[in-house]
Amino acid sequence: MEIGKDANPGGQIEDRIYTVSGKRVMLDADLARLYGVTTARLNEQIRRNPDRFPEDFTFILTNQELKALMSQNATSKPERAGRGGRRKATRAFTEHAAIMAASVLNTPRAVEVSVFVVRAFVKLRELSATHKELGQKLDELERKVSGHDQAIAGLINAIRELMMPPVPKRSAPSALDHGMRSNERNY
Repeated sequence: MEIGKDANPGGQIEDRIYTVSGKRVMLDADLARLYGVTTARLNEQIRRNPDRFPEDFTFILTNQELKALMSQNATSKPERAGRGGRRKATRAFTEHAAIMAASVLNTPRAVEVSVFVVRAFVKLRELSATHKELGQKLDELERKVSGHDQAIAGLINAIRELMMPPVPKRSAPSALDHGMRSNERNY
């Protein structure tokens, strides 16, 4: 497959980046497919170069993480479904591990595709930042609106009170109320 500057090899790379344990990762099978090697070859290079792949770059998924990922993405048995699925544990690669994998594989395709992988990670990081910023703005707007709701309710109540006819006030009894006129005096 020839790769152009704007091409996105193997379909949407962004669709193959998942969030596992708070990290954005690609699975070994997806990365191997993009780099044009087998999953076994990719994982073999990881085992042969442990200094280049610390635990914060790449890690084995736990059964719980794998099940959550499979249910989240409506995936059943990976790849060899007719033969019982994978025989080895699934490895997750962060952006840094994906770049390092391309360098240890050292195939023209891996080097070329790694640029697209990095761009996909960067794009998702930017989208995540935009969503976070948007979420913060929505929270701020919600706080402002809730304060306005109370102020508006107060204004509506004040207007309703002004619209009601005044209730006549009863004052204390006066001389007029007892049948006396102001010019009459009892001596």
